[in-house]
Amino acid sequence: MASSAIAATLLTRFSALRNSPLKFKVRHTGRLISIARVVSITSNPSSRQKRRCISMASTASAEDKLTAPFGSWKSPITADVVSGAVKSLGGTAVDARGRLILLESRPTESGRSVLVKESGKAGEEPIDITPKEFSVRTVAQEYGGGAFKISGDTVIFSNYKDQRLYKQSISSEYSSPLPITPDYGARQFVMQMEYRRESSLNPITTIVAIDLRDNNIQEPKVLVAGNDFYAFPRLDPKGERLAWIEWSHPNMPWDKTELWVGYISENGDICKRTCVAGFDPKLLESPTEPKWSSKGELFFITDRKSGFWNLHRWIESNNEVVAVYSLDAEFARPLWIFGMNSYEFLQSHGQKELIACSYRQNGRSYIGILDDVQSSLSLLDTPFTDINNITSGTEFFYVEGASAVHPLSVAKVTLDDQKSKVIDFKIIWSSSPDSSKYKSYFSLPEFIEFPTEVPGQNAYAYFYPPSNPIYQASQEERPPLLLKSHGGPTSETRGILNLSIQYWTSRGWAFVDVNYGGSTGYGREYRERLLGRWGIVDVNDCCSCARFLVESGKVDGDRLCITGGSAGGYTTLAALAFRETFKAGASLYGVADLSLLRAETHKFESHYLDNLVGGESDYFERSPINFVDKFSCPIILFQGLEDKVVPPVQARKIYQALKEKGLPVALVEYEGEQHGFRKAENIKFTLEQQMVFFARLVGHFKVADEITPIKIDNFD
Repeated sequence: MASSAIAATLLTRFSALRNSPLKFKVRHTGRLISIARVVSITSNPSSRQKRRCISMASTASAEDKLTAPFGSWKSPITADVVSGAVKSLGGTAVDARGRLILLESRPTESGRSVLVKESGKAGEEPIDITPKEFSVRTVAQEYGGGAFKISGDTVIFSNYKDQRLYKQSISSEYSSPLPITPDYGARQFVMQMEYRRESSLNPITTIVAIDLRDNNIQEPKVLVAGNDFYAFPRLDPKGERLAWIEWSHPNMPWDKTELWVGYISENGDICKRTCVAGFDPKLLESPTEPKWSSKGELFFITDRKSGFWNLHRWIESNNEVVAVYSLDAEFARPLWIFGMNSYEFLQSHGQKELIACSYRQNGRSYIGILDDVQSSLSLLDTPFTDINNITSGTEFFYVEGASAVHPLSVAKVTLDDQKSKVIDFKIIWSSSPDSSKYKSYFSLPEFIEFPTEVPGQNAYAYFYPPSNPIYQASQEERPPLLLKSHGGPTSETRGILNLSIQYWTSRGWAFVDVNYGGSTGYGREYRERLLGRWGIVDVNDCCSCARFLVESGKVDGDRLCITGGSAGGYTTLAALAFRETFKAGASLYGVADLSLLRAETHKFESHYLDNLVGGESDYFERSPINFVDKFSCPIILFQGLEDKVVPPVQARKIYQALKEKGLPVALVEYEGEQHGFRKAENIKFTLEQQMVFFARLVGHFKVADEITPIKIDNFD
């Protein structure tokens, strides 16, 4: 087809799409206004026509594109696509038959977490293990993780509703889960338990053992107790030694932890113990992820001396720790959730161990095979630029990863006989299996390094320019920018395919995801930039990044917006209160009052702010709620009503204060949602309402999608 004919066809079809009579029903459900779209068949092209539009779009040249203002472009990456197709992953394991078992969270089932297994037959879909009345999830430390464990042909898992442990046969199609712990409301999972009978805000944390040979319901047997927190309990191959991580207030697990080994007596108790790492007051470190090799040697990751999380080994005979491989890179992540698995042993070869491991350096992940005897690392060539967890199989291993064009996926990696090259790489699970059909719309992230307010110090971000094969803007126009501040704040954003970002860029927005000072992935020194300066360093870096993009000519300085969830919501509110860089913002379950957060948050983070903020005056001076008079632009807030990390009162206080001041403000509250939104309808609603809120108040364009906006106080 000639290019002029393509342009004419696309113009006709997308004009029809843009002008089609879309009808809406508005339904009130408790506190949430939900929207259901009703589209007549005659006004909407068939799926086949949509596919043709998408495929033909990839062939359109710049001369064929339609010219329209940034932000007004039509895109097939709808909020329905984003909210309904994307699943999250809660861990992987391999059963006795070598089949992959994984835990996926399904937004279309209100965020229910389901264990699935490979069918074992080519071309067949994975099989659900978890019955519909169960959801596999823990709430230990509120963020959960590590919710299941495979033992032979049995899976042991924590059920979300009652937090009891259950066991279930994997091989039997009709096997029902059987409870193995009492129904007393404690938060627990294999080997680590939070006991909440006396206090849900300050539960007692222990390491426990459960006899899986006993089919009766049993009280877990306490092995280790007395400290504030425990993680990574790991038995050696003979069941004679137990390794674990522990730490105490006010430290977080990335600040300072200790690695211990306990020796198990004949009756199953810990008879003696030794501290392997973290005991030397002159050596600040945070050991993590201990693991026993098949030969009974203890490996772990720690950031001693260099400030980077590297792999180490314990020499038991003289209680010595030696580095296995040293690199200015991070071989681990901060322990926000349980169940992390950053490295895995492959089969032993003589006296050496071969270890599949991954690390982060300069904004991307690498994966390789480490020879512990030679201290050599052979990098593997895979399509993934981002690696999360690794799970060992028979003659292969599984890796959770992603890239700029791959959403979060699980791939099966087969190596050659020398274990140095990949001979087969096959993606067997994808969080968004249909995303590839939108590839022509993808905006690829640009890793940028920008100057901060501190001379000689730089920070990092991923910049996504507007991208749509159908549309272009005039040469004189610069796109609006949405800057995202990640949560944590001790966390890291990554440059991978995220359809929620593509939702913005395919409509003509520029998007930037910032790793401000305090983020992980760049070593302890970078991580500690935020100590005592939360609300200053993160805010300054986000503002510096926005100005850098404006000065580079990439975005419109009059249309800068900011968004963030949790700690990112706090950075959003602080930037809007204490700076004048942004013109509007969206806070998702964000912090408005630091003192209130410290008083009401859960045990895991109850002393987190002590290191991040400082003295009482700092708590007051950096809380946006205390300086409502400084706000000068519109804000929309989204909040889950069952949030125990950032209670709903935070959003309500900032909403009421801004409403009384006369600023345009809106508050959306979701029943049944906690810290982060899991339900597809709420994910969709949040995305669409942010889009139309920014468009109405700062965008100076009309969105192509038919979205019924919620009422904005002091505006509508």
